[in-house]
Amino acid sequence: QVQLAESGGGLVQTGDSLRLSCGASGRTFSNRGMAWFRQAPGKDRVLVATISARGISTSYADSVKGRFTISRDNAKNLVYIQMNSLEPEDTAVYLCASSALAWAQREGHYDSWGQGTQVTVSS
Repeated sequence: QVQLAESGGGLVQTGDSLRLSCGASGRTFSNRGMAWFRQAPGKDRVLVATISARGISTSYADSVKGRFTISRDNAKNLVYIQMNSLEPEDTAVYLCASSALAWAQREGHYDSWGQGTQVTVSS
């Protein structure tokens, strides 16, 4: 497991952009698949985007395809999500997660979680 800490959330308006960052502890970061999840009030946590250990492969939820981009910097133990054209429906707590697998597509494969950062998009 690793320790994760997100930053970069805030209050923005519809159409704005925001970039979230997630810092990870430990020397195994570059071997681990990473992901961003989000949880809106009263709703289940959902997978937003994943990235493989070397950053070669990515995947996105249909709701964010073409608007969000996940990336990572293994030299700095950081993973990012760039969010463009934000909509009120994107309002949620965004959580960073880490998997012992090189690339994971299921929530159950993630064993380390950050505390989350709030993103609020006003209309």
